[in-house]
Amino acid sequence: MRPTSRNIFIAPSVLCPEQLSIKLPRAVSVVKKILILTAGFGEGHNSAARGIRDALRQIAPDSAVESRDLFADAFGRLNEIARRAYLVGINRAPRAWSAIYSWIDQRPDFRRGMPWFSRVRQRLSEIIERDRPDVIVSVYPPYPHLLDELCGPANGSKPRRIVCVTDSITINSIWYRCSTDYFLLANEQTADVLARAGIDRALMRVFGFPVSPRFAEVPGQQIRPFGPPWRILQMINAGQSSASGISRWLARIPNTQLTVTVGRDEKVRRAVESIRDASAQKFTIIGWTPELPQLLASHHVLVSKAGGATVQEAIAAACPMIINQVVPGQEEGNAQLITQTNSGAVALKNDEVIATITRSFADGGKLLHEWSGNIAKISRPAASLDIAKFLVSL
Repeated sequence: MRPTSRNIFIAPSVLCPEQLSIKLPRAVSVVKKILILTAGFGEGHNSAARGIRDALRQIAPDSAVESRDLFADAFGRLNEIARRAYLVGINRAPRAWSAIYSWIDQRPDFRRGMPWFSRVRQRLSEIIERDRPDVIVSVYPPYPHLLDELCGPANGSKPRRIVCVTDSITINSIWYRCSTDYFLLANEQTADVLARAGIDRALMRVFGFPVSPRFAEVPGQQIRPFGPPWRILQMINAGQSSASGISRWLARIPNTQLTVTVGRDEKVRRAVESIRDASAQKFTIIGWTPELPQLLASHHVLVSKAGGATVQEAIAAACPMIINQVVPGQEEGNAQLITQTNSGAVALKNDEVIATITRSFADGGKLLHEWSGNIAKISRPAASLDIAKFLVSL
């Protein structure tokens, strides 16, 4: 069911984002039960869930906040197999995934496929009955459709239902062909897309992407020095086993310092270590780390794929980005956001990446300086905190 303004009641106490930043204190003594629903199919969903959860615990420490992956709960090992197959598909068979993405987007009624999710629906029903949450925040698109089945159309009654859209610009219709009290969006470009699709702007709140609240703690003055040696950060995401190939090219750029994050993938770590050992440049390898805000803020440029979380974290840290992989459909809008705001570039081949980075460092970093100024204009490092204030104010 497509939401309309008739589906909600906007209480007089609900404040706009600008008012929230001024009127509400950093921590409020509102006791609420807030349930965040996520899934492991794409790091953007889990990143958004963590950001909102951590911000709520900071803003409203007395509230009961829980983040649940009901697909993992319901399907166990089968869900992990499906998750791994998804990662393989988007990285090794992007055209096949693009066809699936388009098929989902064109479905007139997603609830016809809901029998496949009967276990998830049952778990969700049990949680609502047992815990009676005040607010349910969905950061993964099937959940609002399950809530429509369980609770009927959203109408402002308890639990208040919120959809946090983790993509930008190219938004699959599964995100908005449901009822909700509010859509939380990362940027105005995405709000325009939903408005053209017929969604009432009264249902939309543009706070930015809910990155970790630790991004808001990074000093306002960027901690990266402007000038050589240029600091390049390469982030290798889960499932990108072949991404270490570009590391060899990046390590050859003169007058630079390279940092490569490899997560928990030991195979990728070993491949990158062999490249580092043969490099004459300063070269650092980092595994999984909670210090991503500082890492992004201390580098001049990021090289990575156009994942929802990756792009939004780069924006939050005002770190220009060169995108070297775009998953068709869901990541195209993320890449468009970077290019449309002139906050970086898309370069899908290794030689194009090197040429683009070299060009950005030329003339004392003239192009890099331009990118840095533009990305700083769209940066919202405190988005998760503003979202948390909004949720407790409902």
